[in-house]
Amino acid sequence: MLKFKYFPLRAVLCASAFLLCTASQAQTASAPVQEDMGWWDSAKAKANKILDEGDFSLMLAGHTHHGRNTYTRERIAELNENTWGLGFSKAIRTKEDNEESLYAMMISDSHFKPQPMAGYAYQWMKPLGDKVEVGGGLTGVLISRTDYFGGFPFPAILPVASIGTRNTKLMATYVPRFSKNKGNGDVLFMFVRIDLK
Repeated sequence: MLKFKYFPLRAVLCASAFLLCTASQAQTASAPVQEDMGWWDSAKAKANKILDEGDFSLMLAGHTHHGRNTYTRERIAELNENTWGLGFSKAIRTKEDNEESLYAMMISDSHFKPQPMAGYAYQWMKPLGDKVEVGGGLTGVLISRTDYFGGFPFPAILPVASIGTRNTKLMATYVPRFSKNKGNGDVLFMFVRIDLK
């Protein structure tokens, strides 16, 4: 099993976990958050537990959909919707059987430029049968894009959803439209997560 003890993204993932640390109040039974812990120590404890105990997964990205009512046909023809990419994640289940995960991924963005991102996600899970489940929640992510802030990483909080088994899921996140002006936001990003255990 891959260990993250000296992985250079650990600090970035801890910061991402903080973005949503208050969004999920559910605590894991084996690592309760102490009342006297500060926000940074609480985020570190959460991130360290996921990285040390979580199931290791491969993330494969391949498609991004730009809203047809937000972008003109000509603009869509210029954009990259085959946003191929690769990433890795670690995920654990809470005592309520919901899911917390940390991830890092690199994709080809809508402008055919590299887009690295790393973050924390919390999903409330609901079984649909013996093996299939759906999930919905939020992700706090740090993103670097060449067309924003000169490539300097910036934070975002986005919805996330999934459907599949515990081992393999189709997942998606959505970037909403930023303003009434056309040509920004309204983007659905989809990827597959496959456990490697």
